[in-house]
Amino acid sequence: MRTSRRATAARLITMLSLGALVLGPAALPVAATDPVLLTVGTTQDFDSANPYQSALVSSYEAFQLTYDLLVGFGADAEPAPAFADSWVRSADKVTFHIRSGMQWSNGAPATSADACFSWQLAIDAHAADDTIGLGYLDQNLTDAGVTKVECPDAQTMIAYTTDQSDRIFQIYLPILPKNIWGSYDYKTIADQSFSAPLVGTGPYTLAEWKTGQYMRFVRNPHYWGPKGFEDEVVLQIFSSTDTMVQALRSGDLDYARGVNAAQFGSLKTQPGMVAVVGGSNGWTQLAFNTYGTGTGKTIKGGGPSTKALLDPAFRDALGYAIDKPLLLDRVLGGYGDIGTTIVPPIIGQYHVEPTTPRTFSIDLAKQKLDAAGYPLDAKGKRLDKEGKPIVLRLVMPDSDENYAKAAEFVKDWYGQLGVDVQTGIYDSGTLTDMLLPPEAGGKGNLAKYDIELWAWAGNPDPNTLMAIFRCDQIGNMSDSNYCNPAYDAMFDEESKLSGDARKAVVAKMQNLIYDEAVYDILYYDANLDVYRTDRFGGWSNMPANGQPLFSYGTRNYTLLTDATAVPTPGPTATAGPSGAATPVPSSAPSASPAPGSSGDGGGSTGIIFVVVFAVVAVAGVALVLRKRSTPGEDEE
Repeated sequence: MRTSRRATAARLITMLSLGALVLGPAALPVAATDPVLLTVGTTQDFDSANPYQSALVSSYEAFQLTYDLLVGFGADAEPAPAFADSWVRSADKVTFHIRSGMQWSNGAPATSADACFSWQLAIDAHAADDTIGLGYLDQNLTDAGVTKVECPDAQTMIAYTTDQSDRIFQIYLPILPKNIWGSYDYKTIADQSFSAPLVGTGPYTLAEWKTGQYMRFVRNPHYWGPKGFEDEVVLQIFSSTDTMVQALRSGDLDYARGVNAAQFGSLKTQPGMVAVVGGSNGWTQLAFNTYGTGTGKTIKGGGPSTKALLDPAFRDALGYAIDKPLLLDRVLGGYGDIGTTIVPPIIGQYHVEPTTPRTFSIDLAKQKLDAAGYPLDAKGKRLDKEGKPIVLRLVMPDSDENYAKAAEFVKDWYGQLGVDVQTGIYDSGTLTDMLLPPEAGGKGNLAKYDIELWAWAGNPDPNTLMAIFRCDQIGNMSDSNYCNPAYDAMFDEESKLSGDARKAVVAKMQNLIYDEAVYDILYYDANLDVYRTDRFGGWSNMPANGQPLFSYGTRNYTLLTDATAVPTPGPTATAGPSGAATPVPSSAPSASPAPGSSGDGGGSTGIIFVVVFAVVAVAGVALVLRKRSTPGEDEE
């Protein structure tokens, strides 16, 4: 009767054949009870099941399915009940109420002790001037001004803050079960493998992971919120968008994340498919390796290949050689916006265009290089101030074909200036390691590159992306190794402000990074996702200008319905005393937020990185992802 994701034998043969073709010999697992299976495709592999070692949008999607945040995201990315179902703000603290009767997926009680443990890890790391793992998560508490937490009883957690900002309500820290991870501190927990099966309070829990192939999640029987139609979720990795789109067309995939512009144009006219252009809270950039700026530090055997990269005038001149409208058209098919400053336009209340913008002109770029002291030799090669020909090493991930396309344009334009470019394409894990300088603490961290072409995705608050350029992020998030105490001072200042006063400082910060040409932001990508409507209904964009999945939180996984089900008559409204209709109450449980709380009820349909990425002009916290695809910090 229905060609649903219930795994009939014939359907499984088709799926597993495709899996063998695309992924390799290991086929997707099938439960004997024929679960309803939602299959979601992406070309971005997972980097870790350990949240503290996750830098990619795909991995954030995975850990969000398993773990709740203290405060989640509503339909427009506003704060909404999650592990805590209500909260009250007072002068120097926020008192969170942990929902009563909540259980971990293994049936153990979930209490405030778990929340205190999870947040204390980050507080301890900050107190030691250290980070947890890759450092993407613990900075959230620092940015929100959280100094201390205490849990006087099982349903209460009190967080003390240094300011009144609302960033505390979007702390992107997973709440972990203390009874499993409580023996680890901030130094050791990042080294744990977090092997499946995992225990969480999210709607699904990680049951199986095959590197380079898939992650499989099963329904959490004790989840406190609404339950989607699907019993299991498989996040499936594809080697290319071509094979992913093939699976979508054949019906072996329900949702495809990040198709290219040509595929999007073809799929959007197909019956039974919906193509979504999601706004992105992120960008794709050229990040210049400025290691040693202002300090004179060098890396033996590593670092930038030429001191020219430490010169803002050199980097600025290169910016005039990039034809961004052409890139947007030829690489993204026009889906997106031309890149300028480090706060994307989607965060409209904070984004500003540069005061002194760079416009495309090869001739002007040449003039600026000459004036800055970088002449051409007799062979037409650009020389640095040591008299050496400039050959820049441009590195990028293999997770998105658009990176290589953009790199070819950049290579040609720079070549017209006499600057040679050598490109290298790496898997995301290898590239992440390549970018790290000695400050990261590992052996062989040499930051041996000149330009990184990749992408970032942030939370709704501008701090999530602006934090990348702080001095203390060298060895953590920074991919430019840029350090400017004046920028750090402005960051600290604006973090304590609100309204117009904050906007003014944020505008100065955007212009400083633009004028220093630390990055050349090529474009603000759009998220091109496509999903089928023949098996699952209830799809909705989150937020309204975003896309259903790979967004903030996992709300939309809990809303999917059986698209083939015959609607049954529901309760009707009855007339009230005044003759007006009286709505029949929903059967879904809901929370009753205390004064000062925000968001919808815990069982309601309410729901930043990003993950990912699609975002309204919103508020947020210091989550920033490598889109590296997303969409996380991503860079994607």
